[in-house]
Order: sequence, then C-alpha cells, then structure tokens
Amino acid sequence: MSVLPQSDTGTIAATATAPGRGGIGIIRVSGPAVRAIARRITRTLPEARHASFTRFQGTDETGNPLVIDEGIALFFPAPNSFTGEDVIEFHAHGGPVILDLLLREVIAAGARLARPGEFSARAYLNGKLDLTQAEAIADLIDSASTQAARNALRSLQGQFSARIHAVVEQLIQLRMFVEASIDFPEEEVDFLAESSVGEQLQALLDDLGRILDTARQGVLVREGMTLVLAGRPNAGKSSLMNCLAGRDTAIVTAIPGTTRDILREQIQIDGLPLHIVDTAGLRESPDEIEREGIRRAIAEIRGADRLLLVLDSTQPESVDAVVQAHFAGVLDELPPLVVVMNKCDLSGARPGIQRAAERTTVTVSALTGAGIDVLREHLKECVGYHAVGEGGFSARRRHLDALERCITALHYGLQRLRESGAAELLAEDLRSAQQCLGEITGEFSSDELLGRIFSSFCIGK
Repeated sequence: MSVLPQSDTGTIAATATAPGRGGIGIIRVSGPAVRAIARRITRTLPEARHASFTRFQGTDETGNPLVIDEGIALFFPAPNSFTGEDVIEFHAHGGPVILDLLLREVIAAGARLARPGEFSARAYLNGKLDLTQAEAIADLIDSASTQAARNALRSLQGQFSARIHAVVEQLIQLRMFVEASIDFPEEEVDFLAESSVGEQLQALLDDLGRILDTARQGVLVREGMTLVLAGRPNAGKSSLMNCLAGRDTAIVTAIPGTTRDILREQIQIDGLPLHIVDTAGLRESPDEIEREGIRRAIAEIRGADRLLLVLDSTQPESVDAVVQAHFAGVLDELPPLVVVMNKCDLSGARPGIQRAAERTTVTVSALTGAGIDVLREHLKECVGYHAVGEGGFSARRRHLDALERCITALHYGLQRLRESGAAELLAEDLRSAQQCLGEITGEFSSDELLGRIFSSFCIGK
C-alpha cells in the first residue's frame, strides 16, 4: 500500500521498537493531534526536547481511569522534529501487552495506525530529508554488515546527495550556456565554444563514472551475493560451507546424501555479504525425501547470483558431463559458474586458480583450508567488489538505473555537440540528464515511485 498522497495529514502512531519483549518499548506519534494526545495520555504537555518521567493514563473496559505504565515522554514541536510535524514518543516498558494497551489508547485519542515508512515519507515531504537520506534509514536498519551500516550512515548524513547535487549544479551551469546560445543566436559570441562545453561535459561524465562505480559497490554491500553450492553427494559441499562460514553449520558425514534440505548461512568477505546456500547432492535416488531435496536444490540454483559446482578432485569427472546429467532439460540457463575442485589434500592437486575462457576452476581443500583464500578473492572479483574506504555510501538499483540513464543522455549530448554543434539537441539531453539525477534525490519523482519506496520500510519508520 502506498504511503502517499500528500493530502493525508492526519495524526499517525506506531510502535517504533522491534516486536517482542524488551526493557524499553517506544510508541511514536506524529501529526496535528499530538498535543491533545499528550495531554490525554500524560495529563500535561511535556516540556519540549526534555525527557519527562510520567505515568501513562488510560481507561479500563468500563471507562474508569487506569494507569497503563510509567516511563518517559519526549515531545518535539514542529518544525524541529524528525517528520517536521509535532512528534511525541512514549518510552514504556517493552512488554507486548503494555505497548498494545498504550497504542490503543493513543489511537482512541485521535491517531491512526501508521503505514510502513509513513514517518520517513512525511520527513521527506516536509523537507527534512531527501529521498536518498530517507532510503538510507531503511538501509541502516537492515544492514547485514558493518560496512553496510557505515555506508548507510554516510548516505543518511547526505554524502551521496551532496555528490549528486554537485553534479546537478554543474549541469545547471551548462544548461545556462547552451540555452543562451539558443536564445541569442544573433550575438557574435559563440557561447558553446567560449564556455568549453565539450570539456565540461567530459569532466561531468568522468565524475558520474566515479559516482556510479561507488554506487555499484554500495549496492553490493547492501544486497550481497547469493551463492549456491551444488554437486554430487560427498563432494564436500557441506564442508566447504562450514569452511567459508567459519563454523559447523552443516552436518558432515561419510554417508552420501546427508544434506537433504536447504541450508543457509550468511557471511562477510571484507564487508561483502554472501548468502550461501548448501543443497542436496545431485544424483538419481529412489528415496522420495532425497528427490524432493534435489528438486529444491534446482529451484535455488535458478535464483543464484553464482553457482559453485563442487567436484571431488580424487574422482575426476567432466564438468560438462555433470552439467548435462543434472541440469540439461531442467534449467533453461545456468547462473555464472565457478568450478570448485575439492579435497586437494587427498588428491595431491595444487591449490589455486585456473582461468579459462569458458569457466574458472578453483582447487581447494575444505578440510585444511588450502585455497580457500583464493576462492574468497575470486568471489569478490566475480562481482567487481572492492573496498571503497571512507568514500562509500549506500545505494539501490534504482540509483544505478538513474545514473546510467544520465550518463547515456550526456554521451548523446557530447556526440551531437561534436558532430553538429546542435544546441537544441544538446539542451534536451542536458535536461534529460538533470531529470535522471532528480529522481535519485527526489526533486523529480512520481507518487507511484515514492509509494513503492516507502512501503518497503518498517511500520515505525
């Protein structure tokens, strides 16, 4: 459900802390009825931006006064609040029953339940945040690694937005020169030549290329990569999963077919989240449970970013034969494939990496750890991941799409400028490029896009 349109300006309330039991639970309220609700719940309006210890008042089933709990009330008058509206937070004990009673009382006093992301949406609509900062709130909450949290915080603090705004400002200056050449054709001054538009366009493209590269790293850190381990029984898939995870996640035995269900583990490689999926060994089996495990393995492979085909180096076999036997006619297309030759400690094979045009093979020992570091580095290389240091920020795929469209528009503009010097066509390309960047920060966005973005947030944000 969309959190828009803007005309919905009623008072909203939600539990802002995670579900379940805890020492503290917070009810957040925002909107025009906050002051009245505060007086009803606490019998007074707390002093602005001061923690006020108070009792939270309500009524029982017969309408008689009832003390629900006691805790802290924090009042933030508009416009100096997260949403830009009057906001109050009730910090109570974190029991689900207590919070439910308190939230019911707040709603009875004139609020309604907030929709997902509605607090952040109001902050955006009231100019407290731009769209990249609002998205960074959700990214910070959902961070799966330390690097992802740091990137999200930088976006929340406006580092991504600042780089976009700097490019937009340069685009505006360029548009001014180009529009001048259109509006004043009779002037003897050649605006396009005098302003070195071509050089400025190339400098913009170089800057956007750097921003796009950093954004791609931000998407990788935010989303991670899904690896599916597949291969015949006893090839060492579960041992490899345990080795990559650094703990005994999967059961390892000498009995073929030990793994029958899907096992999942999440790890990090230098800040890159990896979602590892261990699957049932691929073989013909009369066992109905094992056949179901193999069916689920195939389903997981369909959604993988990369497939690690694990083979036993003590029993060499053709990769093409394994692929043909188990995937032909079942999968229309395999995800990108890395062959992992395991058990080099037993076969005597040398650990390391062999690159070929059709595929890459990494020889390892999941038992001793030989070659595992090479595999980790190769996995980072597969997705173009590298540590970006303090300049990184959180990004989403929609940001990549907008940046790529912006770069394409500027390439067209530069090409037209060099070929014909057509100011009118260049002006349109510059306008299109600026609009693409406006989609990132929210200066230009459709209600449908905004609704989809904020509806992915948690309720209390």
